[in-house]
Amino acid sequence: GIEAGAVMLGRPYYLLTPKVLGLRLKGKLPEGTTATDLVLHITEILRKRGVVGKFVEFFGDGLSNLGVEERATVANMAPEYGATMGFFPVDDLTLKYLRLTGRSEEVVSLVERYTKEQGLFREKNNEYPVFSETIEFDISVVEPSVAGPSRPQERIPLFQVKEVFRMASGDTCKLDDKPVHSSPVDKNRWEQEGGLFGTIDSDSETGICHDDSDNQINIDIDRISGKLNHGAIVIASITSCTNTSNPSVLIGAGLLAKKALSLGLSVKPWVKTSFAPGSKVASCYLEKAGLLSYLKELKFNIVAYGCATCIGNSGPLHDSVTSAINENGLVVASVLSGNRNFEGRISPLTRANFLASPPLVVAYAIAGRIDINFETEPLGLGNAGKPVYLHDIWPSSEEIKTILETLLTPAMFQGEYATLFEGSAEWKSLPVTKRALYNWDDESTYIKNPPFFNDVTAEVPKHKDIKNARVLALLGNSVTTDHISPAGSIPPASPAGAYLIGKGVAPGEFNSFGSRRGNHEVMMRGTFGNIRIQNRLVPERTGGWTILFPEEKILSIYDASMQYKKDGIPLIVIAGREYGTGSSRDWAAKGTALLGIKAVIAESFERIHRSNLVCMGVLPLQFEKGEGQDKLKLDGTEIYNITGIENNLYPGKKLSVTVGRKYGIEARFEVTARIDSQAELNYFIHGGILPYVLRNL
Repeated sequence: GIEAGAVMLGRPYYLLTPKVLGLRLKGKLPEGTTATDLVLHITEILRKRGVVGKFVEFFGDGLSNLGVEERATVANMAPEYGATMGFFPVDDLTLKYLRLTGRSEEVVSLVERYTKEQGLFREKNNEYPVFSETIEFDISVVEPSVAGPSRPQERIPLFQVKEVFRMASGDTCKLDDKPVHSSPVDKNRWEQEGGLFGTIDSDSETGICHDDSDNQINIDIDRISGKLNHGAIVIASITSCTNTSNPSVLIGAGLLAKKALSLGLSVKPWVKTSFAPGSKVASCYLEKAGLLSYLKELKFNIVAYGCATCIGNSGPLHDSVTSAINENGLVVASVLSGNRNFEGRISPLTRANFLASPPLVVAYAIAGRIDINFETEPLGLGNAGKPVYLHDIWPSSEEIKTILETLLTPAMFQGEYATLFEGSAEWKSLPVTKRALYNWDDESTYIKNPPFFNDVTAEVPKHKDIKNARVLALLGNSVTTDHISPAGSIPPASPAGAYLIGKGVAPGEFNSFGSRRGNHEVMMRGTFGNIRIQNRLVPERTGGWTILFPEEKILSIYDASMQYKKDGIPLIVIAGREYGTGSSRDWAAKGTALLGIKAVIAESFERIHRSNLVCMGVLPLQFEKGEGQDKLKLDGTEIYNITGIENNLYPGKKLSVTVGRKYGIEARFEVTARIDSQAELNYFIHGGILPYVLRNL
């Protein structure tokens, strides 16, 4: 978003020439697996390999066994495996897809001619390209998998999920299973978001530890009583732009739902379900196939087209479920078909979050728990109390293929997208002021005039060394942009919540950080405010807390940063490896800058966030190889001086850091300025890309 704004104002976009890793694919997907399983394997492999800042190009005979939808699933998760881009070459299957989705023959012909003239078209007799490095993967070894509990690269074979969860949580929870039957009564707002209401054959549903009955937590959802424990799934969502734009996995989910209902299964009452297709065509072909009704009967109602649960917009859980979790410290889970499952992203209540294919999302919603071995345990008891296993309802590839071959037509895509750019009635009715400047509403809590240009002078300021800086946050490895700038719900007790309450906004109207990203007052108060972030300065607490020095007083990160700013004290953040992984969230850098943070020192950076920090005038500094906060015994209580900035700064320059500890003891170490190009240096010297663009208009 930061660099895109500059491009909109006519500035060029700079990109360093990357290394290209060639990933040779061979074989074909085994029966019973999906493109989701494939991309989870690839994400695991490439994260271990290390592809940050690289292009990944897929090649080999295996490409002939992957349609464009499957290729898109793999390419779309490039940020998750760390690459700048995941690329599949154009070939005959690409042209077939363009025709299927309603592109004109003129467009298809142009694509074919251009790519062939440029040597970009993949043909069987082509020589393989020359890559910076090459690895190989056999698609035929892919097995059904999920990823979790907190990172996309944490792939777990399906049969090991129960064991891994229990090892991670120390839980021995088992869930009883009794059939629930849907009822048309008692419909309300919560059901429309997803979830099951109805009658039940027995007195209660249970999610209990049989060897520890004292851990049973009673819940009451309308006329359904039940018992929860660790491992219960409380959110199951078919969502994301990747998996919900792949017809094979959506048809698979619909077929699984149909078979499950025919055998007497249903979703557990404590599971909040939802379906957010990535395209209106998805609901169109599901309805045409007669499968959408089965998903709806399992309460996978369509809640939106676009970002929903996968970015934290899951909405509230039922009060009874929320109370059971909060009052008893339950470790509950979400399962979704999205790309990202970082801590605190999906819901503040789900401490374990798993990525899975859409059919598996439906299966887990029926089971109601994550600690289940689908190979040996039934999803539930169906008609006449008969156990029903996953293999009983899992659709075959032939079933899915038969439906797809008769279902998808160019007319379907053309019809849905014919009026794409006309906008809805609501969009057309928005009042627009015809004036050169935006009419800022000072009372708005959604859009406010940001302060990024307030102190910009005509002259470029001289950068100075960072002196007498304090550590605002001392963080570990794999700190994500979700940790830095959460997009989900706004807690009433947080600095952002207090701000909104002070503006007369009721907690029920807070909405989310993502919806209020046009208000810098909200967003800077939410920076480093993820409830799962662990600041090592305050090891006894999680969330956006720090210690104010020299008073040694525990404050929110926002309040402490404002006090430091008032006292004229610059701030730094110290972190481990893979700092800034995850979404390319511009507010993770904007919020960092607004808190008065001058530099971030980390063992390594994710590419996009590192670039965004530079573009906001924050200096990314990298420890020397083998060094870090643990090796250097940094505990965050010190005073830091960083020199070499004001004297001939250049890309990759070594800077000196002097650490002042108690009792006058000093330590010194070197860091590398992760300004990676002359263009980035220009942005940084100007105080960021926004002042740079303003001065060059």
